[in-house]
Amino acid sequence: MSETKRYEQYEDALDLYIGLSRASQWVLAHADRDIRKHGLNRTEFGVLELLYHKGPQPLQQIGSKVLMSSGNITYVVDKLEKKGYARRRVSTEDRRLIYAEVTETGAAFIEQVFPQHATVIEAAVAGLDRQEQKQAIELLKKLGIYAERAFKES
Repeated sequence: MSETKRYEQYEDALDLYIGLSRASQWVLAHADRDIRKHGLNRTEFGVLELLYHKGPQPLQQIGSKVLMSSGNITYVVDKLEKKGYARRRVSTEDRRLIYAEVTETGAAFIEQVFPQHATVIEAAVAGLDRQEQKQAIELLKKLGIYAERAFKES
């Protein structure tokens, strides 16, 4: 059997995988370039944005919300603390629980840069019109839910 015929049955799945990877790479490149202008990396910005929009978060839960390993959270929060954008706070109910929260300086920073960042993201995905973006959102959610469930079951 030729190499071409052997992989024909996988062609659509492989093309989708490559398309998703390349689209993600280039949209993230736009976002990363914008974030770096403000002296942060994607992870720092993601954690800061989470704390600003969702309020104080237990350190142990931040990783799953910004798609990073929990081991890196301590390092990221340390960096945000050094910049004056975040702080740690021990829970009053359970002293084993430590929260990260945005500072006034961090909130002012996000309020200043987030609108422009959203504009950068909007421009990066403008290759699809609004209706196509909505369709892509639904399809990618469906794909993500399925892939997560299949991964956990295997």
